[in-house]
Amino acid sequence: MIIKYFLIALSLIFFVSCSTSQNYSTKNKKAIKLFEQGKAAPSQSIDKQAHTPNYKEGIRLMKKAIEKDPTFWEAHLFAGEMCELIRDYPSAIEHYKKALKINPQPSSTGSTYFYLANLQHAVGDYDDAITNIYLFQTFQNANPDLVKNSHEIRANCVFAKESMENPLDFNPINIGPGINTTDPEYFPTITVDGKTILFTRRIADNRVDTPKKEQEDFYISQLSNNNIWQTAITMPSNVNTVNNEGAPTIAADGRSLVFVACPDVTGTNYGENRNGHGSCDLFYTKKLGNRWTNPVNLPGAVNTFAWESQPSLSADGKTMYFVRRVSRRGEQKNSDIFVTRLDKNGKWGTAKCLPNYINTPGIEESVLIHPDGKTLYFASRGHIGMGGLDLFMCRLDKNGKWSKPENLGYPINTQYDENSLMVSPDGEIAFFASDRTGGFGDLDIYYFAMPEALRPTKTLYFEGLVYDINTRKPVPGKFELIDIKTGEIVILSEADNLTGEFIVSLPTNCEYALNVSYTGYTFFSQNFDMKNTEILEAIHMDVPMVPISGEYSQPIILANIFFDLAKSTLREDSYIELTKLVDFLKENESVKIEIGGHTDSRGNNAKNIELSKNRAKSVQKYLIRTGIDSKRLTSKGYASEKPVYTDVEIEIMSSEKEKEKAHQSNRRTEYKIIK
Repeated sequence: MIIKYFLIALSLIFFVSCSTSQNYSTKNKKAIKLFEQGKAAPSQSIDKQAHTPNYKEGIRLMKKAIEKDPTFWEAHLFAGEMCELIRDYPSAIEHYKKALKINPQPSSTGSTYFYLANLQHAVGDYDDAITNIYLFQTFQNANPDLVKNSHEIRANCVFAKESMENPLDFNPINIGPGINTTDPEYFPTITVDGKTILFTRRIADNRVDTPKKEQEDFYISQLSNNNIWQTAITMPSNVNTVNNEGAPTIAADGRSLVFVACPDVTGTNYGENRNGHGSCDLFYTKKLGNRWTNPVNLPGAVNTFAWESQPSLSADGKTMYFVRRVSRRGEQKNSDIFVTRLDKNGKWGTAKCLPNYINTPGIEESVLIHPDGKTLYFASRGHIGMGGLDLFMCRLDKNGKWSKPENLGYPINTQYDENSLMVSPDGEIAFFASDRTGGFGDLDIYYFAMPEALRPTKTLYFEGLVYDINTRKPVPGKFELIDIKTGEIVILSEADNLTGEFIVSLPTNCEYALNVSYTGYTFFSQNFDMKNTEILEAIHMDVPMVPISGEYSQPIILANIFFDLAKSTLREDSYIELTKLVDFLKENESVKIEIGGHTDSRGNNAKNIELSKNRAKSVQKYLIRTGIDSKRLTSKGYASEKPVYTDVEIEIMSSEKEKEKAHQSNRRTEYKIIK
């Protein structure tokens, strides 16, 4: 446990500087002698090379002095301060309380009341902390810095009391022996399909040149079909080294990894590719088939002389949040959350600090951007909370502005430190690390049902295989997922270079146009209406790519061309798809295409023929207006001649919804290469 405001007690300095003073509350000479010895004890270091103060000896001598005279309040104060310095907070509280009971006004500044309240806040004794903060604030000569901090402590205590009176439903469950061991496990990160988890484990290693002989490595576990996490395996030796690797973030598709490492500047253990910019840096590795590439220092302007850590990649792979800590001489350590974006050359741009209503003068860390791209979770010591590090969330609005941080509440947050939160893509489950009783030993990873009010936008995924329609060989297609309403590219991704496998995030509440392209092939399109509440699960669909050369009989559906009912005027939301078709034709100037319009079989056949012709002509005219040579374009209306589903197939379908979807599939616009 770490208290929120750790301040060296001013009275300790006073006592040391006035060591020759004999104006004590006791007249007992033996008590005074023990007191004087106790004051000197911290300067007699346990480890002279490390200059470690011997506070425990000072505490022992102060207790002896108190035995000689139980009313010796100065000895209680000094013992309390030294207990605070070794973080024995219950003993410190007891000594402060006894000192104030004997002498309610030990100084004109009232600082003892502040230190007592601060410790009571840290251990969760909120009522007494509020009382003692009030007493401290009555002193006119109180230290102004402590007065400022006292208002924050009181606000934290009030918040904590209210939170505990209105607890959230919280039932953390150990994730199991496949992941957790007697070693510490923490900083989990998960793929968008929820089937692969990667985390940090601190392990014993005799190769390490430190007294503890331990270091951090990455481990991966897969979720089995019966929802049990399998025994985690170590990452390969070109990623895990004898030095520390920590705080990883894995891309939504599981094929890119960014993590923090503190390079050996000599290159002895890491090799030349792990050299850094001064302190701990972010490194990058990519998975090709089953092999992870050698990690490299993150390309671009993110890494500096400062300490960069705890990265979190957005689902589109274009934005990354991380923590940067700058420690300047004479200043308190501080860490803030930064954001950087990937440029068109594959380099990360200069990072920008998040607004100061998110970052505070205190510590922010353990940042997570959810796959929905607009919900941010992080830990902070600087916002109003339960004490120590609390977990918070912010949401990004449609104008690109973050909301004010919201505390996740009790008992997700306690008076102890909480961090390394990870939320599943569907938003229903959250994971965190804890050393609570009942685990396998030290820090374990737990999961719990995320309260509904704290959930991000549910995010599903589209997975499958990109392949050549003729040879069935994998194709490393490039994916663009576009918000049809805004025209914004939400996701940029690509299939695996060797296997053609892909996973693309699909946040709900939007309608998307998906395009898959690769040099030498026609582009593939699909429409995902994620506003449709019926879509509750992931979508599996393979993507056949039609080569430009060869036989051209295979038509390609333009899944994001839209017309109003019984009309042939193009709707504006069709322009995203049409722009993609224009780009394709401009890149392949020798290609000629036929645009085909199709209807379902319902209604008057003559009208359907006319409607299908006019819709195909509307697309043709749009392409000509954008500069495509009319000689390269023909159009034809097929009406219901070439259905995706025949009337017989539709008739035997089990539900009206299923039948209507089949009719929708028949109403389509296509193109095919004719030369």
